[in-house]
Amino acid sequence: MPAFFCELFSEEIPARMQARAAEDFARLLAEALAALSPARIRAFAGPRRIAVEAELAAEVPATSVSERGPRITAPAQALAGFLRKHAATQQDLRQEGDFWVLHKASDPVSASQLIATSLPALLRRFPWPKSMRWGGTSAFTWVRPLRRICCVLDGAAVPFTLAAGEDDGHGLVAGNLAEGHRFLAPGPFPVRDAEDWQQQLRDRFVIAAAAERETVIASAILERAAEAQVSVVENPGLLSEVAGLVEWPVALRGRIDAVFMDLPPEVMQVSMRVNQRYFATRTAEGAAAPYFIFVANVTAPDGGAAIVAGNERVLRARFSDARHFWDLDRRTRLADRVAALDGVTFQAALGSQGARARRLSSLAADLAPYAGADPHLASRAARLAKADLTTGMVGEFPELQGVMGGYYARHDGEPEAVADAVRDHYLPKGPGDAVPTAPVSIAAALADKIDQLAAFFAIGEKPSGSGDPYALRRAALGVIRIVRENGLRLPLRQVLSAAAALVAEAVPSAAASEKVASEVLDFVAERLRVQLRAEGARHDVLAAVFSAGNDDDLVRLLARSTAVAALLGTEDGVNLLAAYKRAANILRIEERRDGPHDGPIDIATLTQQEEIALHAALAHAAAAQRLLAEERFADAMTVLAALRGPLDAFFDRVTVNANEPPVRLNRLRLLAALRGAMNRVADFSAIES
Repeated sequence: MPAFFCELFSEEIPARMQARAAEDFARLLAEALAALSPARIRAFAGPRRIAVEAELAAEVPATSVSERGPRITAPAQALAGFLRKHAATQQDLRQEGDFWVLHKASDPVSASQLIATSLPALLRRFPWPKSMRWGGTSAFTWVRPLRRICCVLDGAAVPFTLAAGEDDGHGLVAGNLAEGHRFLAPGPFPVRDAEDWQQQLRDRFVIAAAAERETVIASAILERAAEAQVSVVENPGLLSEVAGLVEWPVALRGRIDAVFMDLPPEVMQVSMRVNQRYFATRTAEGAAAPYFIFVANVTAPDGGAAIVAGNERVLRARFSDARHFWDLDRRTRLADRVAALDGVTFQAALGSQGARARRLSSLAADLAPYAGADPHLASRAARLAKADLTTGMVGEFPELQGVMGGYYARHDGEPEAVADAVRDHYLPKGPGDAVPTAPVSIAAALADKIDQLAAFFAIGEKPSGSGDPYALRRAALGVIRIVRENGLRLPLRQVLSAAAALVAEAVPSAAASEKVASEVLDFVAERLRVQLRAEGARHDVLAAVFSAGNDDDLVRLLARSTAVAALLGTEDGVNLLAAYKRAANILRIEERRDGPHDGPIDIATLTQQEEIALHAALAHAAAAQRLLAEERFADAMTVLAALRGPLDAFFDRVTVNANEPPVRLNRLRLLAALRGAMNRVADFSAIES
């Protein structure tokens, strides 16, 4: 199959857009050239180019269509739809009897012809998040000015123009030329295919593949760090971003002035990452090291000495600004900043951060006993948690919310537990973060997330589809992880109701607290099921256990779910579930006719040995409820498993719908008793077979 290659060469593309753009280019090409059966598609992305290589068929074969269409008497709309479906005209139709018949033949289309006709429209509809126009009178837009298109098939250029008409001022025409590094090897060079393109780019100081650039950068920064006997602070996001900023990565190391080394390491790291895209380093003991590593896009004749000096000078200015905020912020105690939160909006309908701080303070005190924390310390930590939003450092670096509050609280002489809780109350921010484990920190973090959920549900701002502007899914997962990983015995409905009541006191339009508590509890349960599904656990079992009662203790529910799942993993459990579903199906059919069969069982009417045995087994199974209450879940499942034998025998030898109405009713009530006994453990009807 002929080799196809296309490169779109432009001014610098934002790093965050490159990978998606390459994926979109490959996808759109595969769709546009589907008739050529594209294979071995590979995309490339870099600071100034996105490209795709593929193997294509040499041509689209000739085709012929012969198909009967609408009747001669059919409405005009039907005929128009038929023609539109086949991209045909009235001249392609013949009248045969009472029907129109389409006879259409098409000549073969060469691959180069299809490429030349398809790509202009593809590029004009390319889905950049943001685009721009430049020069001339063309309506063509691109993320940055598009300078060159290289399009070759089987070694030959496939020319096409982006001009949409004679008056379109866009003069760019595709050819077989690409360009090397902007500074180290400027100017065009001819390309035969993707392999030739990659090799020639490398000869001209450009690494085409983003993954290779990342590997080169990761290795180079580790080498620079090892030379100074320090380690690099891991930052995969920064590594990926830098790989999108340079074509020929050269790692260099600079030194940080000693006068700045007493700044909090988080401040130094964020300033270097956000402002300069530098990699921070640490000593063997884990403290901040006086070095930074950065990646240049050129090989300098002096070994990079001038580049390093310039970057050290820039960083000195950045750290001077950080020093200013650090010194200025500490002149005002964190506790004295709380009043200023009344002037900081949390959300338009929910009022200020000051009002929220008061809610958090009350809620954290309520949560403290469940976390084993001192209510006074928990309340104090939650009251101070948002105060750093008024500091200059957080205003400059919003990523440091909480972190700076912890430093300032410690500087003010607040108890260590309070300072740590202020620092950690946002955790976990994502799946990679550890959860708070100190009692006061747990109370403050739970208060923050539970208030967030209750507040936004109270005003009807719930996640919908993929939209979640207030990160409520993340908050729910945070609650789940804190509870699970700390083994907290938390009455979640009660806590949610209290949180919603606090919101209702300040927000007249808020929904009723019990309604909010129920909605949030359902939302948290769904997030937990999603998490269990991701872990490979039986999420359907959790749903069944949730449905069995009004339990809102996540730790207990998970332990109970584990026990039910273990039962279902045995032969007894599998057969018991099948028998339960059989009983439930019988009852569903018969109750449509008779109504519910949840009545007392007449022992005198039990005549067959199998129904007597099942009745006795059900009496024994009642012990499962006591065992569940005692949280002896494995023992409860053992009791439940004992139903399997009598139930199998019952279905083998007993006719449920007996001819005698009293016998039939009694046997249906026996099955209803079985269903009720099992449903008190879990809603087995919700469990997948």
